[in-house]
Amino acid sequence: MSKKETFFNYIKEGNHTKGDFIPIGAAMLDGETITGAHVKIPLKTMNRHGLIAGATGTGKTKSLQVLAENLSEKGIPVLLMDIKGDLSGIAQPSPGHPKIDERHDKIGLPFEAKSFPVEILTLSEQNGARLRATISEFGPVLLSRILDLTETQSGIVAVIFQYCDDNKLPLLDLKDFKKILQYTTQEGKKEFTEAYGRISTASTGAILRKIVELEQQGADLFFGETSFDTQDLLRIDNSGRGYINIIRLTDIQDRPKLFSTFMLSLLAEIYSTFPEQGDSDRPELIMFIDEAHLIFDEASKALLSQIESIVKLIRSKGVGLYFVTQNPADVPEEVLGQLGLKIQHALRAFTAKDRKAIKLTAQNYPDSDYYDTEEVLTSLGIGEALVSALDEKGRPTPLAATMMRAPMSRMDVLTETELEKLLSQSKLVKKYNETIDRESAYELLNEKIKEAEAEEAQEKAKKEQEALKKAESKRKSSSRRRSSTRMNPIVKVLTSATFIRSVFGILTKVMKK
Repeated sequence: MSKKETFFNYIKEGNHTKGDFIPIGAAMLDGETITGAHVKIPLKTMNRHGLIAGATGTGKTKSLQVLAENLSEKGIPVLLMDIKGDLSGIAQPSPGHPKIDERHDKIGLPFEAKSFPVEILTLSEQNGARLRATISEFGPVLLSRILDLTETQSGIVAVIFQYCDDNKLPLLDLKDFKKILQYTTQEGKKEFTEAYGRISTASTGAILRKIVELEQQGADLFFGETSFDTQDLLRIDNSGRGYINIIRLTDIQDRPKLFSTFMLSLLAEIYSTFPEQGDSDRPELIMFIDEAHLIFDEASKALLSQIESIVKLIRSKGVGLYFVTQNPADVPEEVLGQLGLKIQHALRAFTAKDRKAIKLTAQNYPDSDYYDTEEVLTSLGIGEALVSALDEKGRPTPLAATMMRAPMSRMDVLTETELEKLLSQSKLVKKYNETIDRESAYELLNEKIKEAEAEEAQEKAKKEQEALKKAESKRKSSSRRRSSTRMNPIVKVLTSATFIRSVFGILTKVMKK
């Protein structure tokens, strides 16, 4: 048996699956595509997370697109983070090309141009269904980690949430939270001290500065109502295909704090609301996080710890996370170790640092009798990748250099007209794009402060009135006393005359004697 035949059987046996699967291409040996040696990814293990990596221009986005399309075809909803703005074309069929036909002939898979059900979402003021969450939904622990607070500051945040719960003050947006921070050390200082202990103005000031930093990255647009219901990510169209939800993030590339805030909020909400999936044959939702370094570069240790925990736990909910980045080193080792599927496109070695990174990347893949992994990583062409997946029993499949299949949808963005038409038909845009600013902590506390000020003014006026009455009463009393000591002039004259007569009378009696 020739090396080629042995290799074909090696790939075929390693990729054998009894359940449903996605064929992503055909294996390659010595630069030649082995037609029919299909590399397959079992649906059963797609909630075990994954990585799509490679240098710029090597085909990462197209691999992401292929996976998203095929998942949708299987009735599995998808969520894509579109950082570069080049994924909306999934809503339109591919125009086709002779090179695509040539590629698929080599792979041994038919090519069919298709469009897919797409929902456009946004975190900012771009067109799309708005994604929002309330401060209350974040909770004190998650909010403290996002803000990278100290233990003392986190304790203050917990007390504030408790106060708002006790007093039925909804925390919806950042102005609510800023107002309650101010209230704790100013108008409500006495109330807080008596009920919860003294709160330091230095600590609240530090928390406020972190809030302002988050605001400057656009978080005021994210916090508020109407809150996004994660169940809306699980929609299926009338043909049984899962919706591909695309979050437009082209305008927040320079705001990693907002991106990581949103991602952690979304993952936490999914984990808390989705039911346990158990050992299911298919995932509930697959999420692709493009430019994954934006999450990790600016993340604090506390935030990284939270992300690592969620990555470990969320697969039990049937959710798979796929990180897309240029270099696997962009993803922390604790997260990288949780990723079952790896699609590694070409890496380029221009410096000693690049060569070291390639050597480390090669160590993430199973040993192979057919490949020198380090060499293959630098010789892969566009649309080719090293693939290592998990079989249905959770074991790594044979390492395969793979000619990747082409996307069935357009590999380009929608035109403005196409985008407007798509948004006009969206049920989620109608549901989430109405801004609601109902009465919450900000308004209620302002009202409480006004009432307190009115009561204080009333009490002050009452005291002033009482003081005036006392002063008037005192004045009258004093006046009466003075009056009693002052004599009428006539009385004085009469009194004087009587006195003189008395004196003369006494003198007369004395002289007579």
